Amino acid sequence: MAACRQTPPPARVLDQRRAIGDRIRTARLEAAITQETLAERTGLDRKTIVGTESGTHSTLLDHLLLIARALGRPLADLVR
Repeated sequence: MAACRQTPPPARVLDQRRAIGDRIRTARLEAAITQETLAERTGLDRKTIVGTESGTHSTLLDHLLLIARALGRPLADLVR
């Protein structure tokens, strides 16, 4: 069976991922909490938080909802 190769997302998608990650990082720093604390509050691992903030992987909507709630922010503020 041939392996499935995924086409990388377009540059604009990667740019949007990074922008969302930047907004999450900013909100986390404004809340004065570490990535580890955010991970604990969301039930996610720190690696997921790091990948989300850096925009290096596609984040699940469920994870974004958990992060927004843990930061006390509307999801719309993070993904606008």
